[in-house]
Amino acid sequence: KLTSLALQPVITPELVQGHVHLKCTYSRPSSKLPLQYVVVWSRLSTPGKKERIQRDTTLQSFSYIKMNGVNLKLGDTVFCTVTAFTRDTPEQQSLPEESKGFYAGIKFLPESLQIAEDGKEHVLTVLSTVPIACPEHDDSCKITLQLSTEDLGKNSQLLGPPNIALSACQVDLLRAPCSERSCAAAALTVTAVTDFARDGNRVSRIRAEPVGRRDLLWRAYTPKDVKVTVQDLPTGNCYSFTDPHIITFDGWRYDNYKIGTFLLCRSVARAFEVHVRQWDCGGHRSATACNCGVAAR
Repeated sequence: KLTSLALQPVITPELVQGHVHLKCTYSRPSSKLPLQYVVVWSRLSTPGKKERIQRDTTLQSFSYIKMNGVNLKLGDTVFCTVTAFTRDTPEQQSLPEESKGFYAGIKFLPESLQIAEDGKEHVLTVLSTVPIACPEHDDSCKITLQLSTEDLGKNSQLLGPPNIALSACQVDLLRAPCSERSCAAAALTVTAVTDFARDGNRVSRIRAEPVGRRDLLWRAYTPKDVKVTVQDLPTGNCYSFTDPHIITFDGWRYDNYKIGTFLLCRSVARAFEVHVRQWDCGGHRSATACNCGVAAR
């Protein structure tokens, strides 16, 4: 048998004559022996189980497979396994070496989110690991993804407002030169909806669907959803009651017997404030004011 040759196969995406292909590249050993290579392509059919889809015998240090949307589709995780053997004595073989799995399709980073009802924006990156082909007679090399959210859990339809808000309803993935990670990318922000209700932690998902594509590869493909867990934060409370006794958000207590219009509360982070109007409601013996009007923005 040939000793271990350190072929180190790696899969990269490539456009060949306008069609998406995957290329398996491996190191050609410096041995003087005339070598040939057997490249076996496989995909993950179920977790932990691989299905063989193509076998090549070649003199080259690379092998291609076409993503045709039938035996190799978007959403597949693909592997290539390479074995070298000498042309004169085919029974002399190296040990087979397998590449890392290559996920072909749309990816979200991060793949899941844990956010809180604190108004913060969280960046979600959408990327395609394969190049985007231009339709014929069309220069717009892009995939448009329609985004939607869905609340999960019991009685999600009865719980009021949605859990999360997106900064965009659709994003365009424009073709770019393929890097190690992606061939097209876009970003959006996700924010938890502050609902002022103690309804526990809630789970939603973000769904993306390619729209307006006629080719088989993209038309039959729905990317994997992103799971978003929203942590419930207790809402703050402040009070102004009776003649007015005031309790602030952090529990301070005092009285305000004055007559007039006062600023009760103003947020330093967003457009939110509450004004109160106090009129004289006491008798001759005591000066007392009562809330008689409120304005909130």
